[in-house]
Amino acid sequence: MFILEGIKSLLEFVHSKYEIQSIYYLPQYQSLLPKLGPNIELFEINNAELSKISTLQAPPGVLALLKIPKPSINNHNILRDTFSIALDGVQDPGNLGTIIRTADWFGFKNVICSENTVEVFNPKTVQATMGSLARVNVFYVNLAEFLKEATIPVYAAMLSGQSLFEVKWEKEGILVLGNEGNGISDQVADSVANAITIPRIGGAESLNVSISGAIICAEISRNLNK
Repeated sequence: MFILEGIKSLLEFVHSKYEIQSIYYLPQYQSLLPKLGPNIELFEINNAELSKISTLQAPPGVLALLKIPKPSINNHNILRDTFSIALDGVQDPGNLGTIIRTADWFGFKNVICSENTVEVFNPKTVQATMGSLARVNVFYVNLAEFLKEATIPVYAAMLSGQSLFEVKWEKEGILVLGNEGNGISDQVADSVANAITIPRIGGAESLNVSISGAIICAEISRNLNK
């Protein structure tokens, strides 16, 4: 099971592929609850009870328990004719959640994570997706092996590479983003044909991985929709 907090996030999941088991809510939120199936348990609770089960300092008034799915990606066909994001050892739950939200914004349906990437159902990750997790598929794989078998272009964000503004983007591909401190691992880098970089104008040493992802996704989307 995993925890989902907030009425806005809950509304995103009601008609998704996820199965909601139970909802805990403060009395004033009852009228905001959507129409739900008969198998979902509802519990009206008070502030003290909510503070005990919430992972947030300021609980938003509604908390739900959902079943964790076990998705698997058996082949690369679902990645055809679109762009996907691959994450190599991203450790911060907030970064993962923001990247999923960014993927949703730009219409990227799949995020492929290395086995050492932070757990997607970590409460902080779920919260950071702001409901976008309901629409984005997240898979965990041996990323180096997965990319070796890719039949579409693979692009990796690195400090040294071709400027993303000069890249001739294909109509499909995988964008690889690396660990916050160490970047992309050698094993994954060996499976990458196209190294790209965001041109640096000032003196900052690096960019946050979720910021980098958003900038590159925006450029990919701009080119796909010309």
